[in-house]
Amino acid sequence: MTPPLPTFHAPAERSADADLLRQAGLFRDPTLVSLLDSVTDIVLILNRHRQIVFVNRNLLELLSLSDGANLLGLRPGELFHCENACEGPGGCGTADGCRECGAVKAVLCALGDERRVEECRITQRKGDDVLAYDLKVCATPFDRDGERFVIFAINDISHEKRRRALERIFFHDILNTAGGLRNLAQMILEEVPLDLRGDTMLLHRFSNSLVEEIVTQKLLLAAETDELPVDPQPVDGAGVLRDVANLYAGHETARGRTLCVLPCADDADLVTDSTLLVRVLGNLVKNALEATPEQGEVVLGCDCDAASVTFRVRNPGYIRPDVQRQIFQRSFSTKGAGRGLGTYSIRLLTQNYLKGRVGFETSPAGWTEFRVRLPRNAFDGAGSDAAVCDPAWARDRGQGLGEGPQWNDNGGARRRDALAWGNDGAAVARTGR
Repeated sequence: MTPPLPTFHAPAERSADADLLRQAGLFRDPTLVSLLDSVTDIVLILNRHRQIVFVNRNLLELLSLSDGANLLGLRPGELFHCENACEGPGGCGTADGCRECGAVKAVLCALGDERRVEECRITQRKGDDVLAYDLKVCATPFDRDGERFVIFAINDISHEKRRRALERIFFHDILNTAGGLRNLAQMILEEVPLDLRGDTMLLHRFSNSLVEEIVTQKLLLAAETDELPVDPQPVDGAGVLRDVANLYAGHETARGRTLCVLPCADDADLVTDSTLLVRVLGNLVKNALEATPEQGEVVLGCDCDAASVTFRVRNPGYIRPDVQRQIFQRSFSTKGAGRGLGTYSIRLLTQNYLKGRVGFETSPAGWTEFRVRLPRNAFDGAGSDAAVCDPAWARDRGQGLGEGPQWNDNGGARRRDALAWGNDGAAVARTGR
């Protein structure tokens, strides 16, 4: 029996040339080749010794090759000139540094019948130059004529990794600078003479707004990259709504407008992340204030049932059907270029992190209401599919949703309302009849 070849990690044995040629012949089927050539990633097919028996067109074009004959039998690290492939006694996968290689881990798992996705960092040496790559690799087990192979897909995420690292540095540095400016403005405000107090208050408000905008963008980026932590705690929903109203009552967008908080249900307690909830409701209130003309009123309310708590923000105005269909899409805005993250971020935070639902109702009679419905406790496995019902404060007055002077509407207008709930896809809009 032949003793195993020396290695520090994965087996070093390789297939004979005749076996490699035979295995390569298994992947000349035009349908299979067209399928693998159609994907956007680099795709290799590896045999049980982790050697290349097929490469798709993307790799050939990258290397300016007409065919993969010269690549037959190489391992991935040898193909990309990984420095560990040169140090291992048996090539790629056999060096001590290969123990932490995501590519080797993924391939070994796939050979053992498990599909695996890993990140892989390759250091490539070209003369005196050192190049570093960040790759995302996916290894999928695949049987052909009774033999085990691995479909090995490679996606270069180096630019994404660098961008995210720069973003973290940027947010850290700019928040420190903006926070220092805000603290300085606060100190000046406490010491400034009365005749300069107005200008100093303006400076303080602007510096606060700057910090808030930076924090908002940082939070949105973390949410989109699944890096946003959630801290569920018991929360008084009615208290949060009042806090948001008080926060925005002095906001610049509230100037000349009225914020009204209707009496909420007695038991509006829930378990959620209060910071994210304040962010969501704050965005709704800010949007409502921006859409409200001077002397207009924005009305806030909440109601609940046994399973959920629903927060409502209503303002004057009607949303046109063409706008309704795009309301939750990223980068869509009626406020001009460079806007459009408000309603998108509301839905992103509500559905992906607070495990609730967000929607809106709008009427040609001249009002629009956005709603956020959260389960009492989504973090113990409870669902968020409670039925939409009339708010408790409306039922107490014998009114249905949208009726009564406090909502400035009537039943006839309500029957013509448009109701839209943002779901996992784009916003779904439908007109009531």
